[in-house]
Amino acid sequence: MKIIRSGANASMQGPEDWFTGTVRVDPLFQAEEPGRTSGSHVTFEPGARTAWHTHPAGQTLIVTFGRGRVQREGGPVEEISQGDVVWFPAGEKHWHGASSETAMSHIAVQESIDGSPVTWLEKVADEDYNG
Repeated sequence: MKIIRSGANASMQGPEDWFTGTVRVDPLFQAEEPGRTSGSHVTFEPGARTAWHTHPAGQTLIVTFGRGRVQREGGPVEEISQGDVVWFPAGEKHWHGASSETAMSHIAVQESIDGSPVTWLEKVADEDYNG
């Protein structure tokens, strides 16, 4: 058994290469071998969002606060809110973030394949974000 105490991992600002707007990432856990799962609590200020990206083994988002937006490539922008759970299948190009007027936080859980949990792509254009 391992207990990771609240606050054991330092908060960090979401890197500008991967995010638009103000984003805080609070790492929650990184599984030890042979496990491959990691999780973070991510907080987006209004209008903030990820860049387009994919996950080799998929990703689950659990919305813990506020209202947000998600989109998979080729699909409509979808509204999400506290209590919603979003699943992106392996390799599906997508983005997620806050609504334009309300902050949003979610827990993001994903697995690494060959040591990588994510492939970051281009930033989401304002036109795409606004639907």
